Amino acid sequence: MAQAKKGDRVKINFTGKLEDGTVFDTTLEDECGCYDCGCEEGPMEFTLGEEEFFAQVEDALVGMAPGEKKAVTVPAADAFGEHDEGAVFSVDCDQIPGDLKPEVDQELELTGEDDESFVVTVVEVTDEQVTFDANHPLAGEDLKYEIELLEIL
Repeated sequence: MAQAKKGDRVKINFTGKLEDGTVFDTTLEDECGCYDCGCEEGPMEFTLGEEEFFAQVEDALVGMAPGEKKAVTVPAADAFGEHDEGAVFSVDCDQIPGDLKPEVDQELELTGEDDESFVVTVVEVTDEQVTFDANHPLAGEDLKYEIELLEIL
């Protein structure tokens, strides 16, 4: 049976979980129960070695035959980085537009002084300040992937 190698276009199913078992991404409808949660829609196709997925996942696929399954861990440093406390900042409420009512866990797009926009998550709201976190939501998390090679295209 053929085995996947770098340069092959492959089709896989995967489920990405956090250490506590929370599913954050999957190609399997029965794992998340929906496709409107930000998960992939059906099997994923990509070319091995072109860095379209995490290197650890691509490396694990090399040598696999269709139908084989593996578990792979992508350390936080290789995924979305470690959580950077320097990316957490507060803004006085009088600096927030009056029509904006920030709520904890809300994602917002802010524009910096250089007119570049970036996404933040609201982590705290008080009467005086709103605290934002500009880290990726999965920063600091080791990612556990269960992968299955469906076919070599």
